[in-house]
Amino acid sequence: MDLLWRWYFTIIGKSKCPIVDTWWQTETGGMMLSPLPGLETISLKPGSATKPIPGTDIAVVDENGHETVSGKKGYLVIRNPWPGMLMTLWGDDEKYRNVYWSKYKNTYYPGDYAIKDSDGYFWLLGRADDILKVAGHRIGTAEIESALVSHIDVVEAAVCGIPDEIKGDAIIVFAILKQNAKKDHDKLRSELIEIIRNGIGPIATPQQIHFVTKLPKTRSGKIMRRLLKAIAKNEKIGDISTLEDGAAVHEIQASFDELEKTVRENQNKSGN
Repeated sequence: MDLLWRWYFTIIGKSKCPIVDTWWQTETGGMMLSPLPGLETISLKPGSATKPIPGTDIAVVDENGHETVSGKKGYLVIRNPWPGMLMTLWGDDEKYRNVYWSKYKNTYYPGDYAIKDSDGYFWLLGRADDILKVAGHRIGTAEIESALVSHIDVVEAAVCGIPDEIKGDAIIVFAILKQNAKKDHDKLRSELIEIIRNGIGPIATPQQIHFVTKLPKTRSGKIMRRLLKAIAKNEKIGDISTLEDGAAVHEIQASFDELEKTVRENQNKSGN
């Protein structure tokens, strides 16, 4: 993310235009974490949504609701009311309370994973339900994806986890490459693994890396990770009514079928 930010700031913005990276939800009615143009542009940090907008009390807490120390991963929460906040979900007050207000008392829980650094800057790590538990470590899918797209040949990446008897979760990567990317996929896989190991740690080493031309997304552009996980686990993919392009699912399924075929062939050779 750091490299992408600096490239965009330098090449596209000619080192003159600030990148206003924000965090918010439809449910919050507007941005909640954001550098304020004209006020905080000098102190931007590549990849951070900076600090809460004035008048809000936002923190990162642990499973028990205690505020984490600087640099430690936790759950993003909002601890006071704010203008524009949603008051309920249409026709379902109980769901509104259960989803947003039940995890921590009198605290709004948006369901995102984050870090707050020693300067008070917030770093979003992805949805809490997208957190992988690998050998006792919590790793955000966004962390791995950011590392992957720092490679010069990777345009976009998505990560999911599948159950593993030893690790807990095994990491599966899907990457879209540039049209002029290197043709040697084995070499590319090695380079991506090295980037992840150096940037996050050996614990985040992927079990599989699939190169595809499309990722399954909704019509609003959100990656449908449940489809990726279902395909990786060889399960039924379920409802795809919001899927923008079904070709992405077929391509990913074909990639897994090819991998399975290769594994069987290798096993047969070893048996002989």
